[in-house]
Amino acid sequence: MLNQVSLFTENNCGGLLKITTILAKANINIYTMLANDSAEFGIVRLIVDNPEVAMDTLKKEGYQCRHDKVIAVEMNDTPGYLDGILTAIHSANIDISYLYISFNRENVKPVVILKTAEPETATFLIGRGYHLLESF
Repeated sequence: MLNQVSLFTENNCGGLLKITTILAKANINIYTMLANDSAEFGIVRLIVDNPEVAMDTLKKEGYQCRHDKVIAVEMNDTPGYLDGILTAIHSANIDISYLYISFNRENVKPVVILKTAEPETATFLIGRGYHLLESF
């Protein structure tokens, strides 16, 4: 499984810039970033090269952060590949909390990053022949 940093931030002008500036000054490389908003606050999800340092640095700057384990499944860049993954997960009655798409920098293949509450999801997907990534 992959380590993800999730943090809560105010939904205001320059909010994302402040986060990226903090991480840049700490020499943290951001591989993937997803920002979801609501009226006043948002959730930012990050895959970075050093999640422990990123969390410590962001916490020192006043952010509420948490560490999450997520599953990163490398995909073929073909129509229906994601649908096959989601069909397999659905057939096992596994609920997905959220997902987003990124890419593997080594081979430029798409990667679906997903979060479930089921600890066996990764093992299930490997058993179905899917390739999971431990890092980007």
